[in-house]
Amino acid sequence: MNKLQLYNILKRYAQSQGADLFGVADISKIKDEFELDKKVLEKLDYGISLGARINASVLSEIENHPTKLYFHHYKTVNHFLDQLALKVANYIVQKGHRAIPIPASQIVDWQRQTAHLSHKKVGYLAGLGWIGRNNLLVNEKLGSQFRLVTVLTDMPLGPNKPKDLSCQECIECVKVCPKGAIKKEPKDFDHLGCFEQLKEFQRQKLADQYICGICVKACSGEKER
Repeated sequence: MNKLQLYNILKRYAQSQGADLFGVADISKIKDEFELDKKVLEKLDYGISLGARINASVLSEIENHPTKLYFHHYKTVNHFLDQLALKVANYIVQKGHRAIPIPASQIVDWQRQTAHLSHKKVGYLAGLGWIGRNNLLVNEKLGSQFRLVTVLTDMPLGPNKPKDLSCQECIECVKVCPKGAIKKEPKDFDHLGCFEQLKEFQRQKLADQYICGICVKACSGEKER
């Protein structure tokens, strides 16, 4: 089978298991950025990016802060993605290749707030969207209303290419950010300001993780435009 055939077979399988988004990235040039043993990463040159939508009705409850319902939903979607990544990885292994599912939401360095890898960057390279003003991956259909997980593999898959798209004139996320951390220019995003707001939400016992959801609610994609 050629790369395109393998890609299509795997995409159909992932979708049959509930994936809303599927893309493949060539990660051979960014593996040095990963918080994983180099021996483990050897020959794993493809990153499969899988996305699951966040329920818009759950998001609709959010006004000025994250809600208990959103926090539970956030955890549930991450758990689903971990199970999805495990199934896809096992499917690949059954086909005679190597694959490693990377947790959807696991911090490995709390000081730097980093995970094993950036699911957002792999998703971008896999053509699932662009980095928006809100510093999240934005998909043309789902906006930022989705979560991501990654499977690393040596299965020879035809990779996607990053999309040359942008938020254009949309500034909905800029208007609602309670900290003013989101600017009109994506490069001016205030990372520290955003993190301070997340910590404040946690101090208020609104969520047990650093989450917000306000700009996610505002970024709905084409379905509401």
